[in-house]
Amino acid sequence: MPKLLRPVPFGNALLDSLPRAAREVVAKACGPARLESGDILCKPSDRIQRVYFPTTACISLIAPSDGNETLEVGMVGNEGMFGITVLLDVKTSPLTGLVQGAGHAVQMSATRFSRLAKDVAPLRKIVHRYLYVLTAQIAQTAACNRFHSLDSRLARWLLMTRDRAQSDTFRLTHKALASMLGVRRAGVTEAAGRLQAKKQIRYHHGELTVVDRHGLENGACFCYKALSDIYERHLGKPRTPSVQPMTHRVF
Repeated sequence: MPKLLRPVPFGNALLDSLPRAAREVVAKACGPARLESGDILCKPSDRIQRVYFPTTACISLIAPSDGNETLEVGMVGNEGMFGITVLLDVKTSPLTGLVQGAGHAVQMSATRFSRLAKDVAPLRKIVHRYLYVLTAQIAQTAACNRFHSLDSRLARWLLMTRDRAQSDTFRLTHKALASMLGVRRAGVTEAAGRLQAKKQIRYHHGELTVVDRHGLENGACFCYKALSDIYERHLGKPRTPSVQPMTHRVF
């Protein structure tokens, strides 16, 4: 696996928040990864072989289902990591890790990560905090999917995706949205149409643009702000270099 030549910046908020000495140690154990839309990094009960710290990629956490339906219960971008259960000495994944947006990540073997988390105190502290934040995100998303309207859920999801894409414009289809939100495609089409009528988004030939972020925030359920507040309270405001827009898989 190619090593990262420079310890800073990684382009991932968790790793970039480490003190320089810890970043140098982590950099020696890491390598770059290219993640493609639709890649499945891990399925429930699969053994986690590698952990990923996205830089420009975005990973959806999908809850298990006994049918064809899917439901996203979490999202990981350049603010977090995938494979966090390794920290608890649990070698399998409870969720499917699906690459939603193609891009790059920093990767390392699960074994190496487990060892570093024990030996490098600043890394251990930051991933423990992130584990709490991710648990809160999954719990909040579960409540959101049950109690909030489709329009407000859609606005929240678009804002979270936009934050991780670091761009107002990204590739997205109604079919993909329906899959992530666990609803029928017709329902997503109608909800997106209402947001477009309010001039909060623009959608054309699979390309979605956030036109009025403030309006979208006003229309989103309180979950978006609640999750942002939890992250900032425990990990600070994510600071990563600007990147190119990510692309989404056409499901």
